[in-house]
Amino acid sequence: MVVTIEIRKMYRYPFERVVDMHLNKYPTPLENHIRDIKTVEEKKDISGIIYRRRIATCNNVLPNILQKVNLMNVDDVYMEEESWLDGKQKTMNIQSRCLTWSQYATLQEVSIFTESTANPNWTEFRQMGSISVTGVGRLNRLFEIFAQSFFSRGIKKSVQVMEVILEQRYGHPCS
Repeated sequence: MVVTIEIRKMYRYPFERVVDMHLNKYPTPLENHIRDIKTVEEKKDISGIIYRRRIATCNNVLPNILQKVNLMNVDDVYMEEESWLDGKQKTMNIQSRCLTWSQYATLQEVSIFTESTANPNWTEFRQMGSISVTGVGRLNRLFEIFAQSFFSRGIKKSVQVMEVILEQRYGHPCS
């Protein structure tokens, strides 16, 4: 079974500020599960699109009962994020996936930042995620239920962190 989640958010800040915050928000004391992010590849093509590939080191947040499955009992969980930033078109597309348990589960996110058509000082954000667990036998559904709940909370937390950091750095949002 594949579990999907989608969120939409309008940040009342200009595109450049929101994208800058996304690229620089972690690590932060506002989110203690993401300990480090390293850019492992960055390049700019002839049209000006900047490609980045980053690896995040996260805490293993699986409940202790799920970590009793030996394969899930790891300290570090690694996530890969690939992004394509088009400053001219004011869009940034992101694809993220979990590297740690890829032989047992597929966790993917697609995120899109665009300048708002309603107000050029605002930024539209959309994120779609999917989770499918296939490699742990009868526990597949249990892992999917946990992943759906954690993923949903994680998306909301990420949006909240962005809002707090944007307000701390730039003040109250634009009207």
